[in-house]
Amino acid sequence: MARKKHNEENKARSGAAENVMGLRAEVVEQPITDTLEVNYMPYAMSVIVSRAIPEIDGFKPSQRKLLYTMYKMGLLTGARTKSANIVGQTMRLNPHGDQTIYETMVRLSKGYEALLTPFVDSKGSFGKVYSRDMAYAASRYTEAKLAPIAAELFRDIDRDTVDFIDNYDGSMKEPVLLPTTFPNVLVSSNQGIAVAMASRICGFNLEEVCRAAIEYIKNSSCCLLDTLKAPDFPTGGELIYSRKAMETIYETGEGSFRLRARWRYDKENNLIEIFEIPYTTTAEAIIDKVSELVKAGKIKEISDMRDETDLGGLKLAIDLKRGADPDKLMQKLFKTTPLMDTFSCNFNILIAGLPKVMGVRGILEEWTAWRVECVRRRVHFELVKKRDKLHLLKGLGRILLDIDKAIAIIRNTESEAEVVPNLMIGFGIDEPQAEYVAEIKLRNINREYILKRIEETGELEREIADLEATEKDRARIKKIIVSELEDVIKKYGQPRKTLIVYENEISEMEPEEDAEDYPVNVFISKHGYLKKITPLSLRMSGDAKQKYKEDDGPFLSFETTNRSELLVFTDRRQVYKARLADFEDGKVSSLGAYLPSHLGMDEGENMVFAADAGDYSGSLIFFFENGKAARVPLSSYATKTNRKKLTGAYSDKAPLKTVLQIKKETEAVAYSTEGRALVFNTAQIPEKTTRDSQGVSLLTLKPKYKLKCAAFLSDTSIKNKARYSCRNIPAAGSILKPEDSEEQQLSLL
Repeated sequence: MARKKHNEENKARSGAAENVMGLRAEVVEQPITDTLEVNYMPYAMSVIVSRAIPEIDGFKPSQRKLLYTMYKMGLLTGARTKSANIVGQTMRLNPHGDQTIYETMVRLSKGYEALLTPFVDSKGSFGKVYSRDMAYAASRYTEAKLAPIAAELFRDIDRDTVDFIDNYDGSMKEPVLLPTTFPNVLVSSNQGIAVAMASRICGFNLEEVCRAAIEYIKNSSCCLLDTLKAPDFPTGGELIYSRKAMETIYETGEGSFRLRARWRYDKENNLIEIFEIPYTTTAEAIIDKVSELVKAGKIKEISDMRDETDLGGLKLAIDLKRGADPDKLMQKLFKTTPLMDTFSCNFNILIAGLPKVMGVRGILEEWTAWRVECVRRRVHFELVKKRDKLHLLKGLGRILLDIDKAIAIIRNTESEAEVVPNLMIGFGIDEPQAEYVAEIKLRNINREYILKRIEETGELEREIADLEATEKDRARIKKIIVSELEDVIKKYGQPRKTLIVYENEISEMEPEEDAEDYPVNVFISKHGYLKKITPLSLRMSGDAKQKYKEDDGPFLSFETTNRSELLVFTDRRQVYKARLADFEDGKVSSLGAYLPSHLGMDEGENMVFAADAGDYSGSLIFFFENGKAARVPLSSYATKTNRKKLTGAYSDKAPLKTVLQIKKETEAVAYSTEGRALVFNTAQIPEKTTRDSQGVSLLTLKPKYKLKCAAFLSDTSIKNKARYSCRNIPAAGSILKPEDSEEQQLSLL
C-alpha cells in the first residue's frame, strides 16, 4: 500500500508539468527490484531455458529445430538441397534470423569439423573450426542433407516417444526433445553462455560413450574410466592425461585438462610440421603468437613459419635455423604458445527445464532414465495399435459366422448412415468394428479373405502379451536400450582421434637458456611479497627505504642470479618452485610480486620460508616445536620434470618454527620458551635422505616448554658463546643473560 501511495504521489507531481508542445508529460518511478523481477528475469530465464544451455538429448533449441526441419523436408534419405532452402524452412520454427540459423548448420556440418559425429552431410565451403580466417560460403552456394547417423536421432519419433509443442505462431508442431538412441549429450561438444551461468561440454568418442552407457545400465557403480577413457576431439592432438583430474570431471562435471598439438620433424628439409592442434585454438592464433615471440627475441631457433593447410588437412610448417634442437624448441612452444592449451569443463545441462551441473555418471543416470521413458512410450504406442487391430479383427470374426447376413443387412439398408448402426445391432459389435466391416471391399467379403485376417489374431495376442510384459518390466526396456546402443557401435563406431599421453611420460624441459643471467638481490616480506632488484637499481636508490604494506615488514633477503630457482615452503607442508627470471625486475619503491598468487597457492595457504636453490647444493634445517631438528639436502627438492609443486616438504609430527639454509657448516642458536639458548654446530645434525624426516633431538625440553626459534649465531646478540655451547646434542642449553638477548634478529614463523 505504501509503494502504491508513493507511485500515485509521484504521478501527481509529474502531471503538473507540461512540455513545450503543450502535451502532458508523465513520469512513473519504479523500484529497481520490480524492474529486475518484471522485465529482466523473464529475459534471463528465456536465455537459459530456450537458447544457451543444451538439454539431455545433447542439443540446444536452435540445433534441434534445424535438424527436425531437415528431417521433415525428407533430407534423411533424399538428395542434398541448397542450404538457403533449409534455412528458409527452419525459420518456421526458429524466427531469429537466417544468419544465425546458417551458423548453427555450419557447426553441425561435416565440412566444418567441429563435431566428432557431424549430423549434417555438407557440400561446399563450410570453413574449418581450426581456422579463424577460413570463412564459410554463403548459404546460396552450399548444399546439405542429414548424415546417416541422424537416423538415430529421429528413430520412432512418430511413435509418441517424445512430447510435441506448438511452434511460435501455432502453425505446426515441433518436438520438445529428440529421442536419440545414444547419449549424444556426451558425444557432441557443446558450449553456451546464458545469464549468470554457462555450459561447456567436451565431446567423447561415440563408441566409448555407447560402451560406457551399456556398462552403466548393467552396473550403475561401474568404473567409467575403464570404458570411457577420456574426451575425444575432431581436431585430434594429444590429451595430457591425469586420472585424478578425470575422476573429478566424471564425478562433478567441473575441472580441466590440457591438450597439445601433434608434430613431426622433417630432417631432410630441417623443418617441423604441425598437423593436429588443440580444439580450443586456431592456426592463425598459433602463428601470431610464434611471430610475436620471434620478433621479441624470445625464440631464436625459427627462421620462418607458414600455413600450408590444403585439401589434405591442417599443416603448419616451421623452418629451423641450423643447429636448432626440434625437441627443445617444441617444449618452448608448448609452454609459450596455444600449441598447448587448457580445456575447462562445465557440464551444465537442462534437466526438466532446470539447469544442473553434473558429472558423466550423473549425465548417464539422467539419460538412462529419460531413454527408458522414451522406449516405454514407444512400447505403449505399439501396444495400443495392436490392441486396436485385434479389436477390429474380433469384430471381423463375428461376420464370419454369417457372411450372408452381413451382406443382407448392407443391401437392405436404405440409408448409408444406417449401415453401421444396423451392423452393430445385427452382430453385437461396437462402432469401430462395424466401420471396419463396412469399409471392406465387396471382392473381399468372402470366407477365404476373412479367415486369413482372423489367423493374425493368435499372433497379435502373443505380441500384445509380450508388449504388456515389456511395458511393465524396466529390465526388459533396458535390454532394448542396450541392443540399440550395440547397433550404433556396429554402424557408426570410429577409432579415437585424440591420443592419450600420461603425465608421467612427459618431460617438460625448462628453457633456461632464454633467461638472461645477471646478479640480483631478492627481498621477501613477511606477507609473501617478492622484489627482485638489480645491484645497479639498488645503488641508485641510495638511502631510500624498502616499501612495505602498513602491517608488513622484511623477512628474507639474499644475493643470487636471475636464472636461479626459488623454493617457497608453506604452512601446508608444500614447496613451490619458481624461476626468478619469471619475475620482473623491481625497485625499492615497489611492493613486488605477491607469491601466493604468482605460484597459485591453495586458498588460505601461507609462506613460511623461501630458499635460493642455486645448484641444489647445501641443505635446509627444519626446527620443530618439540625440540627436534631435521636436516634435508636441497637436492631432495630437485626434479627431472618441470614440476611446480611438491607435497610432503617436511615432517608433520610437530609444528614447524624456523628454517635455516646451510651452504657450509656454521654455528647456530636454538632458543626455548623457557628463556634458554643452545649454541651448536650445524655439523652435529646429520642429513636425512627423506624430506619428511622427523629429524634428531636438539633441545632437551621440560614438559611445559617448547622450541621457540633458531638463528645463525652471527645474526644474534650473543657475546659469550662458550656459555651456551655444548659438545653433544640433545642439550638443555643455558639461561640467557640480558646482555646476550638484546636486539635479536631472529627468523620467526
